[in-house]
Amino acid sequence: MRIARVVGTIIASVKDKKLAGLTLLVVDIQDGAGNLLESSVVAVDNIGAGVGELVLVVSGSAARIPAGISNIATDATVVAIIDEITLTQK
Repeated sequence: MRIARVVGTIIASVKDKKLAGLTLLVVDIQDGAGNLLESSVVAVDNIGAGVGELVLVVSGSAARIPAGISNIATDATVVAIIDEITLTQK
């Protein structure tokens, strides 16, 4: 799982019919301190996250499991909204 910030949404009126009814979000992958690691990743929203929220994203083939879409070409799914992150100093 990776930490991400929801930065936008995607509306696609023409798409694979298997994507119908799924919400697509644009997320920026971050480290625990909020530093940008990767920008503009598209993820299926499985939980109703909104722009500005900090979320957990699963990627790769495992991303299809929580979304219940094993036969759709997707490689990122939002699976949780993060309430708080606590980092321990070394």
